[in-house]
Amino acid sequence: MTTDTLLQLASDSGGVLYVIAAMLFVALTLIVERTWFLQRVAASCHAVLHHVDRLGHVDPAGLSELAGRYRDLPVARILSVAARIGGERGRDTLSASLDETIMREAPRVDRFLWVLDTIVTLAPLLGLFGTIVGMFHAFQVLSNPGNAPTQVTGGVAEALVATASGLFVAMLGLVFFNGLHNRVRIVVHQLETLKVSLVNRMVGVVPEARAETREHLREVAAKLAAQGA
Repeated sequence: MTTDTLLQLASDSGGVLYVIAAMLFVALTLIVERTWFLQRVAASCHAVLHHVDRLGHVDPAGLSELAGRYRDLPVARILSVAARIGGERGRDTLSASLDETIMREAPRVDRFLWVLDTIVTLAPLLGLFGTIVGMFHAFQVLSNPGNAPTQVTGGVAEALVATASGLFVAMLGLVFFNGLHNRVRIVVHQLETLKVSLVNRMVGVVPEARAETREHLREVAAKLAAQGA
């Protein structure tokens, strides 16, 4: 298919093919950018979680140094908040502050995904609109004297290119939108896991939980003593 043919098809569709081509370019740009960004965020969360898991206790200075390795990423801001208030406030305050940080970073994680979702929904509709416009042009052939009715079939076939193009963009965008949405869910889960890990290692087990554990141990010891008697 030559360039002249493509330009003729775009003209017959009322310019809809130009819009679909622009939407394809935007969709591919978003797919590449979001995939690269989410891969960086997921890798940084995995590395920090692995580092924290190897520590029995984390100190604010170590968290500040670790945050410097992942600047401009959500994990760095979580580490910075934990380093700033971890040694000064209680468990509930630290947990609430980290929750707030995660909520503030969440829009960065799924940024522009709504654009991809809109393209997935809009592309088939635009393709159908372009096909309808193209069929108007095709059936106008019958109004011109001397034109054969068989020329209509060629015009209809060309008009269907708009629908096919819109469906192609929608299918491509849908596959990557679902994949990126799942990656966002995994990243948010990693951030929540990091929050819990930091709170547990910086503050420790809550006093109520330690009291319940001691009481449970006493009950077990009493049962064992009674059985031994």
